[in-house]
Amino acid sequence: MLALSLALTAALPAFAGADDELIAARDAFRGNKLGQLASLAGGMPSNYPLKDYPAYWLALKALDGDDDGPAQNFLARVDEGLMPERVRNEWLKKLAARESWSRFAAEWKKLPPEGRDEESSCYGQLNELNQGKAPTDLDRFLESRPLPEGCNRLIAEAARRGVLKRDWLWQRARLLLAGNYLSQARQLASNTGLPLDNAALSKPATADLSTPGGQEAAVYDIVIKGKANISNGLGKLLEHEKSLSKERAGFAWGQLALLSARKQQAAQALQWFDKADADQLTSEQWEWWARSALRLEQWTQLEKIIRAMPANVGAKPSWRYWRGRSLQQLGRQNEATPLFSQASVGHNYYALLSLEELGNSLSTPASKSGPGKDDIKQMSEEPAVKRALALLELAERHVKPEFRADAQREWRWAMRNRSDIELLAAAEVGRRASFYDMAIYSAERTKEEHDYSLRYLTPYRDVTQRYAKQLDIDDAWVYGLIRQESRFITMARSGVGASGLMQLMPATAKWVAKKIGLGQYAVNDIETNVQLGTWYLRYVLDSLSSNEVMATAAYNAGPGRARAWQADRTLDGTIYAETIPFTETRDYVQKVMANAAYYSSTFGHANISLKNRMGVVPAR
Repeated sequence: MLALSLALTAALPAFAGADDELIAARDAFRGNKLGQLASLAGGMPSNYPLKDYPAYWLALKALDGDDDGPAQNFLARVDEGLMPERVRNEWLKKLAARESWSRFAAEWKKLPPEGRDEESSCYGQLNELNQGKAPTDLDRFLESRPLPEGCNRLIAEAARRGVLKRDWLWQRARLLLAGNYLSQARQLASNTGLPLDNAALSKPATADLSTPGGQEAAVYDIVIKGKANISNGLGKLLEHEKSLSKERAGFAWGQLALLSARKQQAAQALQWFDKADADQLTSEQWEWWARSALRLEQWTQLEKIIRAMPANVGAKPSWRYWRGRSLQQLGRQNEATPLFSQASVGHNYYALLSLEELGNSLSTPASKSGPGKDDIKQMSEEPAVKRALALLELAERHVKPEFRADAQREWRWAMRNRSDIELLAAAEVGRRASFYDMAIYSAERTKEEHDYSLRYLTPYRDVTQRYAKQLDIDDAWVYGLIRQESRFITMARSGVGASGLMQLMPATAKWVAKKIGLGQYAVNDIETNVQLGTWYLRYVLDSLSSNEVMATAAYNAGPGRARAWQADRTLDGTIYAETIPFTETRDYVQKVMANAAYYSSTFGHANISLKNRMGVVPAR
């Protein structure tokens, strides 16, 4: 095993000169220097794993200028992998924009369904619509988000052909306005003939409530005012409600209910959701309706809400679990058990909780057979895997994080449609190359064969265990947090500037270093990062009633928010976590705590169930 690992990395420095040219090509791509990029694209060594990247960047840059030649040449030469897939997606968009539908159809067939991005998929549906085949899944666009141009064109054509009705278009416009995407709402209205009152959107006080466009402007005003101050939004809704259509008033109540629910004003949210038009609720609104009932532990109401959810929402493991809990609380265990059984499939937070409700404890058995030496060797020789490892080595040697992102993309592409044995072989290749995040990515994708030593890796354990022991905190919890924060990427840096294994913000690292008397320090140094991070984790734990759930929330969102999310009574830790208003923090807390349960099992600690680990959060 060690010989293979050395072979994978020892061969890479031989291409040091080519690496320098690749970096220069990346700079030329960013600087829009097509001549230099073309020159570099033609001079890469034929046995260099990353030889196609300059030509790939040239093809993308040329497409930006409506020059198809480099893309056609690239696709004629490179027929498989992440790069040709990306080039073909971008070329398809250009062909569709030019109405070159015959060429589009020919290229579309060469792009596998799993490789199609959202916009090219929309253009594919538009092409089929032009041939008389109506799309069937357009409700996916009933969200409060802007769409790429190809999807806007699909909606416009579907409306023109009568596939989309006027009520659907108004609902889409309402959602865009609720998200404050005025330009897209106006574009939708222009494309589909909706009589949106643009002047009234700018000055809602001038809206004529006898017209559809004026009413939409009034609803927009209600939502925008509600986002700034819920009471002001409510005042406007009560003022205009009798002048609004039932659908528009119901939409407005649903928007204010969502705002209220996210502020944990659960009783008010429940009242307003009852006034909402259920047919216009998004998945997010349905989920916050349920969370509002859960926050108040109104189990009858919770079960009713989950039962009424659209099938795709109610079938999520989260809501199967919570419906099971509500039925259990209502003394209907026979109905709860099948729901727990359905939700227990997999290895996520809700699966573990459901498993425990069924009376089973967490176990982490090894895989049934696992990959052999030949499986691992064969995976290491896959072209996409070789490219990923070469990019990883280049990123680390030259401290170029952008190449690490390319390595991740190559690796993910290579893992598509793989068997469990292939995935575990890839995970082992990743582990040996210290590509820990992608080793975990591969190990997590298995269906039947599992290797928890790869799924829950434990690099740097001597350092982590030492500081956890010094500070008397659970090393399984620390590992659960690191796994979620950085996936053990030492050069990890978040969009807001957090660094290292434990993703410390610069101000936090500086404050902790001063507290512990650490003078000069490098926040990305493994030992230093763990020392600072575990000290801060101990600090937030001590300041939050020694409650791990609250401390985990605080590590992600700050101690002040973790306190603000407490109720005026004790809460089951699972309810506290489920009703955290920030999606990122809610997901983070649940994953960290589930990770900790798995690490505790693999470390041979006393068997603490996840539900017991979640515990009880004290009253505010």
